Amino acid sequence: MNLKRLLPAAPVLRTGLAMVLVAALAACSSTSKPKPPELPANVVVLGVRQAWNVKIPQVAFPLQSNVSGDMVTVASADGTVVAIDARTGTEAWRASAGAPLTAGVGSDGSMAAVVTNKNELVVMEGGKILWREQLAAETYTAPLVAGRRVFVQTADRATSAYDGGSGRRLWIQQRTPEALVLKKPGVLLAVGDTLLTGVGGRLVGMNPGNGSSRWEAPIAAPRGTNDVERLVDLTGSVSRVGDSVCARAYYTNVGCVDAVRGGLLWSKPAVSAEGLSGDGQFVVGTESDGNLVAWRRADGERAWQSDRLKHRDLTAPLVVGRSIVIGDRTGLLHFVSREDGAPLNRLTVDGSAIAATPVVAANTVVVVTRNGGVFGFRPE
Repeated sequence: MNLKRLLPAAPVLRTGLAMVLVAALAACSSTSKPKPPELPANVVVLGVRQAWNVKIPQVAFPLQSNVSGDMVTVASADGTVVAIDARTGTEAWRASAGAPLTAGVGSDGSMAAVVTNKNELVVMEGGKILWREQLAAETYTAPLVAGRRVFVQTADRATSAYDGGSGRRLWIQQRTPEALVLKKPGVLLAVGDTLLTGVGGRLVGMNPGNGSSRWEAPIAAPRGTNDVERLVDLTGSVSRVGDSVCARAYYTNVGCVDAVRGGLLWSKPAVSAEGLSGDGQFVVGTESDGNLVAWRRADGERAWQSDRLKHRDLTAPLVVGRSIVIGDRTGLLHFVSREDGAPLNRLTVDGSAIAATPVVAANTVVVVTRNGGVFGFRPE
């Protein structure tokens, strides 16, 4: 059984029956993970200092930290949601969704939205719950809060919009669900006046006013002979520079799309489930074996590849200035060069795995660990 080349897979759901196939995946990919090679001594090329630290409960769900201006909003598995001023590490507010979370956080710097394991969309403002809305299916992608509206994509491929103040549903667009969907964050963002979402292996541009489709761009097409092999969901963070939006299709491809015209710019084979980062020159991603790869944004040709972090279960990267920041399962935070992946610095955070893709706000790299440590680091 291929099962995406026997690489570790995210749990999946069989739509309609809502049957979790974790056991089947584990049985077919039971080979132990290769031991990562010993890292060389840390030679500090780039100075990095810890600026602040905030504590939240344990993070045991696929957290997507949100940045809006200088504000970073994070959440823990038990439903705690915290908004932090990245300049000082001061908590702007802290609240509870009242139940464990499966998706979050979406925020515009004022309102914040999460989804609980009871399939409730919970919207907060200033540390108080504004409203709750029952959803028809599980959700693993953080809601998008934009223009005083809240957009949600559920695991059954339905995309819906809600009024941010009242919770009134404005519209819903339902796609034919795939046989299986990933229990992993997908793609949901706004580019100008277009709502972008992932549907299978396609990036879809929608009218945020009514949910109608404006264009579809295929980053990957289903392949294989069974439902698991044919999974091509778009997963994780995207790299956006202007109208160029680059995304990853689960264990299949990386591709870039013109978000105005809806045209596919390029698509290249890539093997991972983690998202992307980048700048005007490069699109950067971590592969399932721990290789770090940079593709040229203009044409998708590979610019460089580094195997220095092989088999370390890496997060998606963050490109910030001349550095790329990556976390691993042992709790190390790696700063490497965006030019060739050469090491710049390495930090031990709190000893637990890095639980979310690092983000940057107010010139501060914000990292969240499995044990609930939220750290702000500033490169010097």
